[in-house]
Amino acid sequence: MATVTYNQTTLFYPGAERPSVNDLDLEINDGEFLVLVGPSGCGKSTTLRMLAGLEEATSGSIHIGDRDVTHIAPKERDIAMVFQNYALYPHMTVADNMGFALKIAKKPKDEIRRRVAEAAKLLDLEQFLERKPKALSGGQRQRVAMGRAIVREPKVFLMDEPLSNLDAKLRVSTRTQIAALQRRLGVTTVYVTHDQVEAMTMGDRVAVLKDGVLQQCDTPRALYDRPKNAFVAGFIGSPAMNLKTLPIEGDGVRLGSELLPLTPAVRAAAVAEGADSVTVGFRPESFERAGASDGGFDVQVNVVEELGSEAFCYASLLSHGDADGDIIARVDARTPPAKGDRLRMRIRPDEIHTFSAETGRRLG
Repeated sequence: MATVTYNQTTLFYPGAERPSVNDLDLEINDGEFLVLVGPSGCGKSTTLRMLAGLEEATSGSIHIGDRDVTHIAPKERDIAMVFQNYALYPHMTVADNMGFALKIAKKPKDEIRRRVAEAAKLLDLEQFLERKPKALSGGQRQRVAMGRAIVREPKVFLMDEPLSNLDAKLRVSTRTQIAALQRRLGVTTVYVTHDQVEAMTMGDRVAVLKDGVLQQCDTPRALYDRPKNAFVAGFIGSPAMNLKTLPIEGDGVRLGSELLPLTPAVRAAAVAEGADSVTVGFRPESFERAGASDGGFDVQVNVVEELGSEAFCYASLLSHGDADGDIIARVDARTPPAKGDRLRMRIRPDEIHTFSAETGRRLG
């Protein structure tokens, strides 16, 4: 086991307009489960592939423990990788697939059998050791791929979207198994996914990337409660945070018919930028129904998603009778509104996030 350190690491493909990964500074602690997440093309898989040695950094360095591995061959880095497509040998049994890397490394047969048996027990694969991959389900094949990585006893596990080929229900159960297994083994793990729900439920910390640049790396709760910029605020959370760029009016900004107050710190930061507007964010669960004397604003319901334990209302803000933008609000799942209903809503004041309309950075 070891720490992993990216030190101002950049990868620039020839002919590209911008770096795929740009000046990445990131330290992953010994035994930590770190998830790299972001939209397609953000550089997360490239970041993982540089650590694996499958791509060579243009500049900067990568360390595993105290060892600089930037220009070391993949087989000498003491890492094990789990791919999206499992990459199992179809003509080999599960046991042979799991022990193949050890066989190539000329490990003694008794040691190979012992390691394979231990991994199979961990992954509940003991009854499948003599089967071929074609006789296994997608989830079982994924566990075999995990077992092949485990038997190598590496310093670092690398996982590149290993659940994307599974159906939705199996993904949920398997991600729990992977997270629990990693905590039992205590091996430093770097996990790539485009699914932010997967990232939030699995990672000790989550690193959010956009256009090759690290936006924020923190615990799932910190990312949710205090996103550093508007991109992270909009990316983390399902459904996404509502984000509105609104002009400043006196001590606040106007949303529909309500004036939302801004703190002195936020107003001072906006003035320092010379801005006349700010981006305001509020999560779907930050809304509550308002009475006639409670202030708030009117919305008209367009669609209601009923999910059993919760419900979400997609509605249009109404200002003087005209549509003034759309919002998503969580509503009471037992008594949800109907399409076409008109509701009076308000936002809890301590749950409003504010960002620079110019740079997207958090204000206040």
